[in-house]
Amino acid sequence: MTTTLAGGRAARRQTMRRIRPRRSPAVPLLIALWAGAAAVLWLWWDNTPSLADTTSKILAAGRITGLLAGYLMALVVLQMARVPALERRVGTDRVARWHAMTGRYTLCLVLAHVFLTMWGYALQAGKGLGDIVQQTIDSINQLPDMGKAAIGTGLLFVIGILSIGGVRRLIGYDTWYHVHLLTYASVYMTFWHQITTGNEFAVEPAAKTFWYGLYGAVTALVLWYRILTPIRLNLRHRMRVEAVIEETPGIVSVLIGGRKLHRMGAEAGQFFRWRFKAPGMRFSSHPYSLSAAPRPDMLRITVKAIGDHTSRLRELEPGTKVWAEGPYGAMTAQRRSRGKVLLVAGGVGITPMRALFETLPGASGDITLLYRANSTQDLALWGELAKIADERGARLMYAVNSPDGERPDISAESLRRKIPDIGDHDVFMCGPPGFAQSVYEALRGAGVPARRIHHESFEM
Repeated sequence: MTTTLAGGRAARRQTMRRIRPRRSPAVPLLIALWAGAAAVLWLWWDNTPSLADTTSKILAAGRITGLLAGYLMALVVLQMARVPALERRVGTDRVARWHAMTGRYTLCLVLAHVFLTMWGYALQAGKGLGDIVQQTIDSINQLPDMGKAAIGTGLLFVIGILSIGGVRRLIGYDTWYHVHLLTYASVYMTFWHQITTGNEFAVEPAAKTFWYGLYGAVTALVLWYRILTPIRLNLRHRMRVEAVIEETPGIVSVLIGGRKLHRMGAEAGQFFRWRFKAPGMRFSSHPYSLSAAPRPDMLRITVKAIGDHTSRLRELEPGTKVWAEGPYGAMTAQRRSRGKVLLVAGGVGITPMRALFETLPGASGDITLLYRANSTQDLALWGELAKIADERGARLMYAVNSPDGERPDISAESLRRKIPDIGDHDVFMCGPPGFAQSVYEALRGAGVPARRIHHESFEM
């Protein structure tokens, strides 16, 4: 059984009203972040006397690594705050990569800070490198807020270890997600020792004011966008499950009703983090894309059963309450820069592509969708796609394995053969990482500039 949820011309008119091509703020943001790091370096340099001996040099190195670690901790939390300007304009996947990279640098700086500072303290006390452990214990017992800092540092390293790719896959998404939230506690517990023991903040009141302002602003953003905004959204729209439809074996669509859903500001290509208040699912929050244009009374997601959470979706009962956070994602019509568009979907990556296929404005022949699946039976939503293509004069192609299992050829040559003017297209793409990488390379080989290949991963 399949379900059709289409907005047709109305959805395209709504998309046209929202198309306001804007430059990504990524570059200005990065410049601002580097400027902040430069300010931290200047603060350290301005408060560093001449380094006459080895002990002074080691302690100075411990101070600068600590200051930079404290600055990056604030950025780590900012990147978790789900600020719309970042999530919807820079892109959720790009922000997630920034977050992961910043976290790695923070861990390295914290490790260097602890080692160098304790070594310097040991030298000041007339001890050697071998006394660092005892010096660390003494510092925790004697210096203000160091006990909390030690606990926060321990939490930070646990989070870092569990975020390593192989370890993360072993513990499961839900466990990793909830452990990752301890980042907030870690940052809070390590903050206070920066103020009470940091030399820069003791001698520079303006520096202390800046540090309080930085952490205060980040805390306010987290409270607003991670807590208050979702509460307001869900109280206003009161979403619930209307129906669960099996599209193909292993793939289901969940229809979600609510009040005035069009006022959520969602666009085709975006996703929400969904929490279903059903047994075994209440504490799991997962990102799923919209698989149809948002309607005033209905949203739809289409999900493949590949884990515990996704497998339970087919068991949802109508009337189940839904908690959502979003919308997130920057893979929308606003990224479009050309008249012609190629949409490329791999497997269940068809979900955002199906919504864009329906809503992207274009004349007959302007929109092409290439759908990759293992077999024709795995082509979810195919009936809807065919209907949309027929109504719009769009081109719909599929690439499936041959009866003997041979994979279809999606190379630069085959793409140029099927779409001779592919170099004049914008390309929107969604699918598994390996598929996305191979298609990206084929598109580049076919002459599509990198700036016109739009891809976003929602696995975070």
